[in-house]
Amino acid sequence: MSGTPSGSSAAARPAGTRTRRARRAERRARADYTGGVYGSMLAASVVIGAGSLGQFPRTELVLLLLLTGVVFWVAHVHAQLFGARLAQQALDGRVMLQVCRDEWPIVKAAVPPAVAVAVSPLLGLDVRGALWLALCVAVAGQVGWSVAAARRAGASPRLMAATASVNLLLGLLIITFKIVLKH
Repeated sequence: MSGTPSGSSAAARPAGTRTRRARRAERRARADYTGGVYGSMLAASVVIGAGSLGQFPRTELVLLLLLTGVVFWVAHVHAQLFGARLAQQALDGRVMLQVCRDEWPIVKAAVPPAVAVAVSPLLGLDVRGALWLALCVAVAGQVGWSVAAARRAGASPRLMAATASVNLLLGLLIITFKIVLKH
């Protein structure tokens, strides 16, 4: 047996396949979920601030969530590339692509609340219900990303529960702002 998953030899693989897989595995191993936690909190904040939507409130909220995620992603990529990274290493295409990938969870975190808004009519929700659904989905995402980060870091169950609790408290604080501001 050769040790490869399919039982075939490494020589039978296309050139470069093994290194691509190894790179993907390495990226997954050092994945940083900070952007996901941040992006989920950002999405919740966008929902809070979306009190005065126009003629097509669901469409506007979906676009607002996604575009805000993209703008913050670009801002984070820019800060990483021209802030911290520029002082440490020369910029090349590989470094730029890696930074874009590292910060992508900010955009990914905006997708579930946007999808929640988009499917809200199928659930019989009015616009206000759609806002609440998106807010709950964003907070759940925030908690989920933080637990995924803790788990990936090898945290104990107690530490994973602590990070989930802190992020849930932060999410509840955002929900409290929504209630107090009466959007």
